Formats: sequence, structure tokens, C-alpha cells
Amino acid sequence: MDIIAETIAAIRPLDEGAMNAAREHQDRLTKPRGALGVLEGLSVRLAGIAGVCPPPMPEPAAVAVFAADHGVHAQGVTPWPQEVTAQMVQNFLAGGAVVNAFARQTGAEVRVIDIGVKAELPPAEGLISHKVAHGTADMTLEPAMTPEQVRQAVEAGISIARDLVAAGHRCLVTGDMGIANTTASAALIAAFTGRAAESVTGRGTGIDDATHARKIEVVATSLARAGLDGATDPMAVLAEVGGLEHAAIAGFILGGAAERVPVILDGVIAGAAALAAAALAPAVRDACVAGHRSAEPGHTAALAHLELRPLVDLELRLGEGTGALLALPLVQSAVRVLREVATFDSAGVADKA
Repeated sequence: MDIIAETIAAIRPLDEGAMNAAREHQDRLTKPRGALGVLEGLSVRLAGIAGVCPPPMPEPAAVAVFAADHGVHAQGVTPWPQEVTAQMVQNFLAGGAVVNAFARQTGAEVRVIDIGVKAELPPAEGLISHKVAHGTADMTLEPAMTPEQVRQAVEAGISIARDLVAAGHRCLVTGDMGIANTTASAALIAAFTGRAAESVTGRGTGIDDATHARKIEVVATSLARAGLDGATDPMAVLAEVGGLEHAAIAGFILGGAAERVPVILDGVIAGAAALAAAALAPAVRDACVAGHRSAEPGHTAALAHLELRPLVDLELRLGEGTGALLALPLVQSAVRVLREVATFDSAGVADKA
């Protein structure tokens, strides 16, 4: 059975009946109509995702941190050694990273998935091994992944989403870890949006001017090698210039949409993956909530292409799922209003004439 095709076939448009019911209910609540701004529209969309009004509370939530390495690291696009990917995985498992701190604050569960870390990671509590390969190939010289590796990574992401929903999670949050993954993200965003390399390539972990110029050159070289102008096969685009975590996150988004639960997107890595997911199944955008706008220019380009409005804009550029977790309470609040706020009639409050 083709799990990817099956998942895409299960993705449905937003439920208009549930959305209309949410709009009508919002108008009866004890507040001026429209007073909650963006949160009102979000609550309506969450009802449409679930197909019921009020929608279920998006809790408990789980953040899936997909970790992988990148062959393009060899091109000098970052001063950070590749070993940091594996070291940060250990930090996640020990509970010492920012994503862990934010998850504790919001009550979310952290799952760490080895989808393509170069190092061999020993079995550990909390680590899920779906290693497809020991990192990608250097995308300036050859395709980053084989078609089969892309398929395996997308399938792994779908499987993780399904398992989390089956375990009772009602909100999925994207996370990532991979040294040099903003370089691959820029290439993916350029390929899917048609923008130039220099307009979508940022400074990642805070690189200097010379490294930034080198990074732009590497992205442009990779796109030229791959010949992606006019490419229509999103799986092929992922194979040429993507990362294993991008493919897995794309599957994770598809899986969440098929299960009718909201998927809160993190930063530029998630944005690049969401572009791939939306190219595979345009309706998947309906299930996506843009948690924040990162400081990476490519993320702004991805959100514009996806027509998603970020809930938080704090100039973050960490990844891991941190920005999405900061937005989680906002998503939950949007639903809580529909479920808990009294109507004018029930509260005995006069509506405006």
C-alpha cells in the first residue's frame, strides 16, 4: 500500500458547516464582534479542520524534532561543526535545550526522531530511530537524496504523525535539528517559489558577511546543477536540494492534515517542508498554523507563498520547534474562547441594538 498516496487522498478541505457555526457562535459571545481579531479567524479555521464546532481543545500537543545532517556542510556554509547535530540530539534527550524549556512551559511532549544524523546514535529513552541515511549528499555536486530516500523520509513523517494522534495528541508541532539545514531550506524555498537565491538565503546561526555570500553562492550553484526551473514534481525537488528532515516534516504535515488535527509550523525549515507538502496536496495548507515568522528572509517568502499569517514575530532564528511552541497557547486560547465564553443570552448580557 502506498502510504503517501493514501494519506494525500485522506486530506479534505475545511468543513464549511463547522466554520459557519463557529462564525455564528463568535458573534453571540459576550464581546464586541471581531474584538479578538486574528484569534477569531483562527478559531473558525480550527473548527473547519476538526469538522465540528466547537473544535476539540488542541491539547495535549507534541513537538516532533526531526534531526538530520547535510552533505552541503562541506561547502563552508556555516562555522558550526557537523558533530553539533548529534550533540544537540543528546541535549534534547537530556531535556536541556530551549525546545525542552518551552515544551515544559506549554505542557507539550517532545519526541526526537533520528531521520538522518550522520553519527550512529545509541538507543535512548525518548529517541525514535527512523534513520534513512547518514546525512544527505552534497547538493552542489549531486542530488542530496535518492528518490527512495525521499519516499522513506516522507513515510516516516506520516507514521510519526499518525502515531502521535493515535496516542491521543490533538495538536502537532514541527521541530528540527541539522547543521547547514538553512542552506537546504533556502534552496527548497527558491525552487518552490521561483525566487532568487539571494532573496531567500539568510544568516542562519548568525554567519558573517563572507560566509553569507558563500552560502548564497552555494544555493545558486545547487539550483543550477539541479535544473529545477519549472520543476513540477515536489518529490524530485526534495531529492535534488532538500534534507531528510525536510522530507520527514513534509510527511508529518501531511499526516496531521489527514488526521484533521492542526499542525503548528516552526520557522524556515518547517516553511520549506510545508511548501513541499502543499505542492503534494494543496489542501494541506488548511491544517497549517504559522506559529511565527523567523528572522530568515526565506521564511517570509515561504509564508507568503503558503498564504499563512504568523501568530508571533519575535525575530527568532533558533529552530527546534521553539517559535511554534510559543504560539501554542494562542492556538489553544482561540479554541478555549469557543468552548468556554458565555453568550449574550446565557450570561444575561444585553447585545448592542
